[in-house]
Amino acid sequence: QVKLVESGGGLVQAGGSLRLSCAASGRTSSIYNMGWFRQVPGKEREYVAAVRWKGGFTDYADSVKGRFTISRDSAQNMGFLQMDRLKPEDTAVYYCTTGTIFSRLATQQDSWGQGTQVTVAS
Repeated sequence: QVKLVESGGGLVQAGGSLRLSCAASGRTSSIYNMGWFRQVPGKEREYVAAVRWKGGFTDYADSVKGRFTISRDSAQNMGFLQMDRLKPEDTAVYYCTTGTIFSRLATQQDSWGQGTQVTVAS
């Protein structure tokens, strides 16, 4: 079992930036992939980005490509999501996830954090 704790959410003006962090503990040796999802009330969780734990291969949803940057420090068991040029439609609860395979599907993630709120004001 991997435990994940997110931090770094908050309120920001449109066009601004935020950096989310995700601290992993527990069976971190089982992590193959770390991802970020987001969810707004009444909608399903939406894939945002993912990074391969070893090697650092990255993948992004089209909606954030060019604005968000995912990274990780596997030695420190930390993941990050740098969010630039934020838009009001980026407002959501952001969740950190880990998995033993690469997948954009929420159902194929093994562990989830508690989520952190990101609010982008217009």
